[in-house]
Amino acid sequence: MTAATQRRETGLQIRQVAVAGNPNSGKTTLFNRLTGLRQRVANYPGVTVEKREGRLSGTDIVLLDLPGTYSLCARSPDEVIARDVLLGRQPGTARPDAILLVIDASNLERNLYLASQIIEFGTPVVIACNMIDVAEARGLHVNCKALSRELGVPVVAASGKTGRGLDEIRAALGALRPREPFIRPWSLAPEFEKHAARVQRTIERSGVIPSHAARAGALLWLTDYLSEDRAGVEPATRFLSRLGSEDAASLRESADAIREFVHDPAASAIEARYAWISQVAARVARPAMIGNAKTPGRSWTDRLDAILTHRIYGVAIFAALMFALFLAIFSGAEPLMGIIESGQLAVADAIRGAMAEGPLQSLLADGVVGGVGSVIVFFPQICMMFLFLAVLEDSGYMARAAFLMDRVMSRVGLHGRSFIPLLSSYACAIPGIMATRTIENPRDRLTTILIAPLMSCSARLPVYLIVIAAIFGDRLWLKAGMMFGLYVFGTATALLVAVLLKKTLLKGPTPTFIMELPPYHLPQARAVLRTMWDRSKLFLTGAGTTIFAVCIIIWALGYFPRLDPVQLPQETRVRLAAAGTDDAALSNAVSAEQLRQSYLGRMGRFIEPAIRPLGYDWRLGVGILSSFLAREVFVGTMGVVYSVGESDHTSDTLREKMSRATWPDGRRVLTPRAGIGLMIFYVLACQCVSTLAVARRETGAWKWPAFMFGYMTVLAYAAALGVNQVGAAMDWGG
Repeated sequence: MTAATQRRETGLQIRQVAVAGNPNSGKTTLFNRLTGLRQRVANYPGVTVEKREGRLSGTDIVLLDLPGTYSLCARSPDEVIARDVLLGRQPGTARPDAILLVIDASNLERNLYLASQIIEFGTPVVIACNMIDVAEARGLHVNCKALSRELGVPVVAASGKTGRGLDEIRAALGALRPREPFIRPWSLAPEFEKHAARVQRTIERSGVIPSHAARAGALLWLTDYLSEDRAGVEPATRFLSRLGSEDAASLRESADAIREFVHDPAASAIEARYAWISQVAARVARPAMIGNAKTPGRSWTDRLDAILTHRIYGVAIFAALMFALFLAIFSGAEPLMGIIESGQLAVADAIRGAMAEGPLQSLLADGVVGGVGSVIVFFPQICMMFLFLAVLEDSGYMARAAFLMDRVMSRVGLHGRSFIPLLSSYACAIPGIMATRTIENPRDRLTTILIAPLMSCSARLPVYLIVIAAIFGDRLWLKAGMMFGLYVFGTATALLVAVLLKKTLLKGPTPTFIMELPPYHLPQARAVLRTMWDRSKLFLTGAGTTIFAVCIIIWALGYFPRLDPVQLPQETRVRLAAAGTDDAALSNAVSAEQLRQSYLGRMGRFIEPAIRPLGYDWRLGVGILSSFLAREVFVGTMGVVYSVGESDHTSDTLREKMSRATWPDGRRVLTPRAGIGLMIFYVLACQCVSTLAVARRETGAWKWPAFMFGYMTVLAYAAALGVNQVGAAMDWGG
């Protein structure tokens, strides 16, 4: 019998099934099994929460994998999405025809709380009693038939790890029939019940939710509205705006009446539900005999945690893992990045060879290939970062890492989960910002995004290397010390800014760190690779379009207006003639003058009065402006400005010319004082359009990237100004 025939016979048209469950219940692993990893990944409109859906193998049913949630009383952005989809409130997503509810068989009581809430709303439900093998290994036997009788919905024993129960789940979904809402067999205090019934009647009369769900909706609204947690009260208050003024007043009156008779009514409702859940769990779950032994003692997960979460051993192991991750992102991606860069140059050269010189050739070779290539070159780092994160998450170690680092991060008002994104930002702020998706609290997540670009990324290295070489020559230890100091300075500044943000703009209490430590798992290669690709692909498809547009703008500013070689200033012609220059030198001089006379060069000369107090002339100003696209562009720009052609940080000619460059009165431009100030400027300034584009994507608006760019630019300017002016007052570094 086909799935379509089954639906006709049951009278239930199932097209979309939401897959819901607690975090760490194995929900996504089971989802991957059921769909065979044939999935589509996007984001819900207006938010950065991933929307993952795939077709149930062997059917035409679409499965929608919801973010993990412990309750319909949502607190985090992920939980809000899960609740709104389940209740049919999420814009752009239809109410699911049925729900596949995944519960952890080894933690029944915790998982049955969400199950009881969902079942009460009346949507057809199939429960997958997942990780049944883990429960059995712990000596726990769960009677799924008895649990099905208790809850009134089909319950299937399953294991996403081994594939157990997959066929039974498909059959149960195909045989679903419409059902009445589950009438809760537990009760509240009489006054609570009385006014809850009044709220139910008001909601039924208003028609804002289906009448069959009004009873469950009334209790959910009261639990939120009567909560002492502001995050819970806010959605309950928003719900009132959907009602007429008379109905809204009636709901408030009922809630106030409950407060008069019941102490902490929200807690009392939760406790009453859990009391019933405990009784159900006791009836359906029993310790199982394994051979001649009784329930096993400490599991191997507990034994590993004794080492991996130890305050000394755990930190040492974690530091070693993070060092390996840090090293891999820095060095492991280099070969692939080199291949991409070589390919980029080859394509650009092919375009130059196939097309006549002119605006179109320059647009394609320099604007499109050069600009977009500067973004794609980060892709190996992003893939490697998400590969490591996927392995750490799938193995269960990520929760331990956050637990270990919470002590350090809490001192600056951040969550333990902020550490991994900040660490990854040393390689590139882009994957660092994208990794903040694991942080639940919106303020903590936003704070981490706003300080991530302060960590010295690898794109700053060419700038550091060329400037250090220009001002310190061959003094190896001094150069190494300066490089180390720049990294320490950026990290310290990031933590200080975090303290300031958490005490002012994003003020809030230091987050309480409560995290369930899931059992360890052997990561599944296909799932890990799929997760890495899905998350990395979003970078190319999302940020890439914005960056492409900016690349074209930057190219146009540097290309126009065009300069005729015969229009070279007389002083430039005299200097070239006196030096006996050849065609290559003339070409470089023309390129330098072209840049000087372009709109970008004019902008550099325009801002020279503003950057002169920092010790910079218009040439360094052009470098700063051009590096808005990507910091490493500074080196190539300096090569053109100083008439040495295409250059990188290994060019001795460029170092020498930068070190000998002078003001019109003969004073050196790049003095040690100005050079140190310039590097500090690059430590603090947010001159990376790709970082801003990704920050915009992750925050959902341009105001926060604009704030990030603004505060970092002001901070960079003030710090560089302080170095130059204080140094001048002390007659140092001139």
